[in-house]
Amino acid sequence: MTVKSIKNVKNLAGKRALARCDFNVAVEKNKIADDFKIIQSLPTIRFLAASGAKVILLTHFGRPAGKKIKKFKLKVIKLRLEKLLGKKVSYVEDLIGAKAKDAVVKMKNGQIILLENVRFYKEEEENDKTFAKELANLADIYVNDALAVSHRKHASVAAIQKYLPAYAGMLLEKEIINLNKVLRPAQPLVVVIGGAKLETKVPVIKNLRKRAEAVLIGGMITYDFLAAENLSTGRYKVEKAARKLAKKLLYKNVILPVDFVVSDKINGKGVVKVVSAQELPKNFWQFDIGPQTIREYARYIKNAKTIIWNGPMGMFENEHFKNGTLSVARLVATVSSGKAFGVVGGGETAAALKQTKMIEYVDFVSTGGGAMLEYLAGKRLPGLKKIVRQ
Repeated sequence: MTVKSIKNVKNLAGKRALARCDFNVAVEKNKIADDFKIIQSLPTIRFLAASGAKVILLTHFGRPAGKKIKKFKLKVIKLRLEKLLGKKVSYVEDLIGAKAKDAVVKMKNGQIILLENVRFYKEEEENDKTFAKELANLADIYVNDALAVSHRKHASVAAIQKYLPAYAGMLLEKEIINLNKVLRPAQPLVVVIGGAKLETKVPVIKNLRKRAEAVLIGGMITYDFLAAENLSTGRYKVEKAARKLAKKLLYKNVILPVDFVVSDKINGKGVVKVVSAQELPKNFWQFDIGPQTIREYARYIKNAKTIIWNGPMGMFENEHFKNGTLSVARLVATVSSGKAFGVVGGGETAAALKQTKMIEYVDFVSTGGGAMLEYLAGKRLPGLKKIVRQ
């Protein structure tokens, strides 16, 4: 496997570098709640600017569905970038129009500009070639630094690579190197999968379970496995398709919770108790793995030499149901600090890890969610087509 890295490009001075980043961060009351993704892109931006390139930043933000919506403008991103870089960043509220073209023409070496939200244009998600070509006309080279969208057939990710020499930014390169370590793991490998949407996790479970000692299941997808085993799913209704998918994943090394922390209120504010996974009451929801499951999962994690974790074990944002997720987070961080190589991915998973104040002990925290899962499932991602060679 080889990665076409931007670090290997000579004579960047004066070149217009269009860097596709992922600044799609959480914003609360017009303030950025978590700037992790922005921070991870800083090495690439600094490298390009220090090399004398004219740095043109491109990102999506929110889900404006091809419309120009005020709350999805990038001023808040621009301000945080300036603060983190300690350098002026010009924000051009245009993308392929005259304002953007004029701003690029006037750029000086080392200057940084941030163009408008790429998802304000419906052509982006349509992977429109004409739109991609217009983006490409702004630059001399293309730099992908956004694994999180590299599984999307979008114009600024996929089609644009037809019109410009394409390279990996430092973050993307680091993502690929570390994810490949999971695909060629030191044994034993332990995979922890939680969260929701089983259909997005089926390929990675199928691919990694072949080389894993154990795949530990938690979160909302547990309901699908309960249904597959003809056990009670409480008040949650499992779709037939999800049940069918889960039934195909009942391998010996796919390990399910043996107990849950449950509540009779969907907001978790009712009766809270621990029950056996075999006996989930019909009028209750399961919101976390129970203490016996934590002990069982800890046994696997402590013995691991490679760990990959994606998806919380329950509704960790609620005080009553955070213990399972935070226990797994602490275990993964503790083992990763020496004995094992640990990778964590997904926004909620990283947020939970941050709560433990042990995030720095994990070998690598990926900015990818769905894209990370697809890569680990062995799929070829559109955004990596001309950048990563297997």
